[in-house]
Amino acid sequence: MSDNAPLIVAIEGGGTKFVCGIGTDPHNILDTARIDTTTPHDTLENVSHWISKMKVAHGPIAAIGIGTFGPVDLNRDSETYGYITTTPKPHWQQTDVVTFFKNRFKVPVGFDTDVNAAVLAEYLWGAGQGMDPLIYITVGTGVGGGVLVNGQLLHGLLHPEIGHLIVPPPHNSLAIQREGQCPFHRSCVEGYVCGPSIAKRWGVKADALPPDHPAWEEVADVMGYALMNLTLTLAPKRIILGGGVMEQPHLIPLIQGKLMQHMNGYLSVPQLSHDIERFIVKPGLGGRSGLLGSMALGRMAIANKAL
Repeated sequence: MSDNAPLIVAIEGGGTKFVCGIGTDPHNILDTARIDTTTPHDTLENVSHWISKMKVAHGPIAAIGIGTFGPVDLNRDSETYGYITTTPKPHWQQTDVVTFFKNRFKVPVGFDTDVNAAVLAEYLWGAGQGMDPLIYITVGTGVGGGVLVNGQLLHGLLHPEIGHLIVPPPHNSLAIQREGQCPFHRSCVEGYVCGPSIAKRWGVKADALPPDHPAWEEVADVMGYALMNLTLTLAPKRIILGGGVMEQPHLIPLIQGKLMQHMNGYLSVPQLSHDIERFIVKPGLGGRSGLLGSMALGRMAIANKAL
């Protein structure tokens, strides 16, 4: 490790686990840890304890980068900047993440959604290199999406909430619970295709469903509608699909087919016909996108002196 390379702590906060790492860049990760997501107090304290141990083992840290499940407040002028806000994750509503780590470690803290972190990492080092605009969607415990446009993460009124796009209810569904499972919306993407929703609607966990189960055709159909909306709205050059549900090897080809079916020949571009396999792709960084993107957020915090 170069003496001039800043040591950064990366934190990828998920609904099931917090993944933490320390290093200088994607090629120099010195240590990692998995910490279960429980209550906000216990989870953040456990992460803090790990960081303290890493400082003893590896030396002073220059910044912390955090990419977490949301919704989160990214407006620096807001009284709740750095908070996880109206999340459906029990007990995590209105959790002030940034202040906790800023006060504890007195270093710059970069903060964004876990999926914005992932799209940043894929743009810098993974399957999104040279692709702008770029979209990253994760389908796992929930559904989230990050968007990068003109080399910048998309922020506005809030941040992209792709998981809550409204889609048509699945036609003639064979699920034991036909309605969506989102506590906020009756017919959104997350309510149909995230892991917990699949388990509730079909009575079987996603990883236990065989490849020919009708649930997968329905997941692909819902995702096809979501990707159609995003393609027509944001005109991305590539869409990356990650997360545990997307690890099913047969699923992305199904989604590619559904997207072309829903588009119905509209937009005469190779990406929506014979080149679809290069338009809808898996993450180039595998399961490390969120963690490495959080490290990039830490690097940006140093550059912006975001104390």
